[in-house]
Amino acid sequence: MRAIIDLGTNTFHLLIVNDKDEVLLKISNAAKIGMGGIQKGIITPEGIERALKVLKEFKEEITKFGIETNQIFAFGTSALRSASNKQEVLDVIKKEVDIEVQVISGEREAELIYDGVKQAVTISEPSLIIDIGGGSVEFIICNHGGILWKQSFEIGGQRLMDMFYKSDPISHNSIEKLTDYVREKLLPLANACHQYSPTTIVGSSGSFDTLNSMYYYEETGEGVPVDLTGNDYPIEAFYKAYEKLLTKNREERLAIPGMVELRVDMIVVAVCLIKYILQTFNISKIKVSKFAMKEGILLLTKS
Repeated sequence: MRAIIDLGTNTFHLLIVNDKDEVLLKISNAAKIGMGGIQKGIITPEGIERALKVLKEFKEEITKFGIETNQIFAFGTSALRSASNKQEVLDVIKKEVDIEVQVISGEREAELIYDGVKQAVTISEPSLIIDIGGGSVEFIICNHGGILWKQSFEIGGQRLMDMFYKSDPISHNSIEKLTDYVREKLLPLANACHQYSPTTIVGSSGSFDTLNSMYYYEETGEGVPVDLTGNDYPIEAFYKAYEKLLTKNREERLAIPGMVELRVDMIVVAVCLIKYILQTFNISKIKVSKFAMKEGILLLTKS
């Protein structure tokens, strides 16, 4: 048995599997380590406390399964790699929870996301995988043969919220400023899309999961089937969700069937980013992958 931990900027994920790689436990908890400090390049004391609280809960579950310390694989991403006090945070985690965290580069994160997504979704045409995290967004252009281009950008949901989410509902002026900002930051993506012409977005986990859940509840009255790892998502459903999410306040968004409190705020800036990409690069199809980096790590650590 082994345990995979993805220490995201907003959410920590725990995946426990047996020797046959069958999932025994899957948990996602809000740690929000980037909140309050990500724009300053630090993890605040409050962020460290939230991280420790979640990791202690994870460690209890790991201990219940009798998993050895050398079979715990913990990976840190954007908030940790950009924090000036990164080593202090890693030392505290090791001391308090006895978990060694490996902080990976954005490029490595993108590779692991691809390795996770390709297990859930069939990629037959030029596609743009998007993983919107709290600190960074990974873009991977790929086809049936593998990765053609990849890059991680420090424009994740927590960063965009801190910069542009000043009212609830978000104002038209803020949306315009956010769009101008990502247009400037994503020039390398524009060049890559011009070169490789992806026709499909594959949304990896996170906000895409929530959009998918909203769609399923609206269409069927039920959530996404538990055993479904990936599916087509109608582009019309996205634009309908976009209008709904941007005209409602937090309480109203939380009342939408399929919404989860974990993503009720960040999804606002996420859909602004997704709309920009769809329209700018003339992409007409969307797929959703339930698998993401943690499943990529699972593949990496397979003995």
